[in-house]
Amino acid sequence: MISSRKILCTLLILSFSIAKTETITLSKKQLQDKIKGGWAGQLIGCTFGGPTEFRWNSTFIPEHVPIKWDNSLMEWWYDNAPGLYDDIYMDLTFVQVFEEKGLDAPAEDFARAFAYAEYPLWHANNMARWNIKHGLLPPESGHWLNNPHADDIDYQIEADYAGLMSPGMPNTASEISDRIGHIMNYGDGWYGGVYVGALYALAFVYDDVDTIVKKALKTIPEESDFYKCQADVIKYYNIYPNDWKMTWLKVQENWGNDIGCPDGVYRSFNIDAKINSAWIILGLLYGQGDFGETISISTRAGDDSDCNPASSGGILGTLLGYENIPEFWKQGIDKVADRDFKYTTISLNDANVLSYKHALQVIEDNGGTAGASEVSIQVQNPKPVALEVGFKDHFPVERRRIGTTFTDESEVKFKGIGFVATGSVRTERDDNLIVDVEMWIDDQLAETISLSTAWIERRETLFWKYQLPRAQHTIRFKVLNPKDDVVIEFGDMIVYDNKPIETKY
Repeated sequence: MISSRKILCTLLILSFSIAKTETITLSKKQLQDKIKGGWAGQLIGCTFGGPTEFRWNSTFIPEHVPIKWDNSLMEWWYDNAPGLYDDIYMDLTFVQVFEEKGLDAPAEDFARAFAYAEYPLWHANNMARWNIKHGLLPPESGHWLNNPHADDIDYQIEADYAGLMSPGMPNTASEISDRIGHIMNYGDGWYGGVYVGALYALAFVYDDVDTIVKKALKTIPEESDFYKCQADVIKYYNIYPNDWKMTWLKVQENWGNDIGCPDGVYRSFNIDAKINSAWIILGLLYGQGDFGETISISTRAGDDSDCNPASSGGILGTLLGYENIPEFWKQGIDKVADRDFKYTTISLNDANVLSYKHALQVIEDNGGTAGASEVSIQVQNPKPVALEVGFKDHFPVERRRIGTTFTDESEVKFKGIGFVATGSVRTERDDNLIVDVEMWIDDQLAETISLSTAWIERRETLFWKYQLPRAQHTIRFKVLNPKDDVVIEFGDMIVYDNKPIETKY
């Protein structure tokens, strides 16, 4: 017979164990150091990978190709190509809104700050800007039916702030990402940001990358392709623990074909979130806590090879803390730490202060406490967000070169359930000229679109339509206000069907 004292002791041990897994205590100095490590790691990784960005598409960078690192590089990029740091100044847009409007600021506040900022945008971000300025607010601005780039990497590279302000709270980071990440992304594209936010949040409370990578993945629905892609990295890492290139080959073979981004379909260019996220955790897993090895592998995996080491570097920098990032990799930070990032009034040191302030608020809002010298954090068990599937039952079956221009009317035909037409609107004048174009599908008016000749106001992808009946379709474009000096230039046409094309060898 078990004594009542033994039962009581067992219960006390169990309650202590549960409490230990649910609550952690960090000194405020530790919290500040981890946040500082997160922002610095992101800056270092982005700088290191900058020269390689999209120069090795769907292939990895061979070891014989040197990647330079010294104390002059950060200052050089700040002075000569500050747009490299879109990973950071995009984050800071949202950090600034939190600071000005509070932690409960609605999605519309973030959307408008983002859409009316002065920086140039590409892919899902650009399409979201166009949508917002034309009255389509989140989450519709990022939905795949309204944004052909919905699965792209955009929010994935902008989600660092969500984890840095949510130490130990991956579900809180996911809630923040739900509000902001749907401005520009949906489905796998949104999951990229959710996952990155969770990786950062958990880096505050666990000290090994394997645990962080696996636990953070629990925020993603298992049914999603994004989950399956990251699970493949983990699986092949376990099979080939000493050969990251073999894991890279397996993952590339399974997940290297983009179906959404008009710039990547049937091309080696790949800005899809899930494959680039795979290269983030490839670096984390094979780097095993070595900062240089981590960002080097994430860079040499190719594709978006500045953003991926920025993420892996920021996540590992959070785990290690700034003081434990090797001095070799911190060289040059002192030259730029007090300089505002372009398009912002926020420096690296300012970002540290703001994220620390917001983290203290988030800790207290979620059941923790912030004392004079330490914080107590209620650690959250990761929970999956809602399932979203972009481009459902849409499979690219053709990429056709159009290569024509028109000023008044044009027509294209295709057979399938959807299409995307790439291109641009151009003029020899400096003015921001607007042309309004009607898009008719099978003699039915589908949309009237205002297209600008100004690069920053452009619509990244000109025309598209999904979820059409499976049939032969005629698409006619009519310019309502033609201008002799404004030309609409078609690039390629991507055709979708409701089943993959059969390949016979």
